[in-house]
Amino acid sequence: MRTAFIEELIAQARIHPEVFLVVGDLGYGVVEPFAREFPERFLNAGVAEQNMTGIAAGLAREGYNVFTYSIANFPTLRCMEQIRYDVCYHEMSVKIVAVGGGYAYGPLGPSHHATEDLGMLRVIPNMVVAAPGDPVETRVVTRQLIAHRGPGYLRLGKAGEPRAHDVEPVFDLGQAIPVVAGCGTAILTTGAMLKSAADFIRDQQLPFSLYSFPYVKPMDRTTLANLASEHTKIITLEEHQRSGGFGAAVLECLHDLREEGTLAALPEVRRIAIPDAFYGISGSQQFMRDCAGLKITL
Repeated sequence: MRTAFIEELIAQARIHPEVFLVVGDLGYGVVEPFAREFPERFLNAGVAEQNMTGIAAGLAREGYNVFTYSIANFPTLRCMEQIRYDVCYHEMSVKIVAVGGGYAYGPLGPSHHATEDLGMLRVIPNMVVAAPGDPVETRVVTRQLIAHRGPGYLRLGKAGEPRAHDVEPVFDLGQAIPVVAGCGTAILTTGAMLKSAADFIRDQQLPFSLYSFPYVKPMDRTTLANLASEHTKIITLEEHQRSGGFGAAVLECLHDLREEGTLAALPEVRRIAIPDAFYGISGSQQFMRDCAGLKITL
């Protein structure tokens, strides 16, 4: 995903001279092509992520469309005050790019596990929260965040994530993507869990529907309303804490739709996410997913 992001960012920076990239002293193997081509629009802020966010807000105030980039927990958890006050309160055009969402950096232990970021960022006003499901979605979302003049969060995997789409899907900012048509049960995913859900449906030869939600905020209310009306059960799957994450956002939206009268009844909803626990161990991303029980079962 990170390769797809930087390639798309470079392509868009050739068209949009206001695109600016600020990094927190890492990712050189990924960001170097951008730095070489646009040295006047690249800055290494050093190991100082809070300062990086403040600098980005200042650049945005001068008219730049700024992307900050670091390992997932550092530009988010460490910078919440700066994100809330410097970026979102003033509606600055700063996009926080977090590489290695979830357990992508599993071997480095809990200090590098980014498993609370979606919940923390989606509750801040003015923030768009995106977690594309594969490299193909990543390219589309990158273009959409460049077009969006305001705060944004882009949660990426690390590298080598498989493609879940054969062709580039067409969707707008905030829209979900139908992946597999089915009935009865709908599986909804956000982020890099998409491929495992698709493989599960294929391997089990199930008639389930599958939808990717590259945006946790704004939530696609229209698609959710249609899914809830057409299916008796919804399963949400995410590499994030159960509290406050994607599944929680789906539940909130469904209940709002019911309260507004859009839905006559609510479907059964099952959330598959990380339980309220830290895992003080190290291992591959798949090992950590297995420890947290991130697996669909019938």
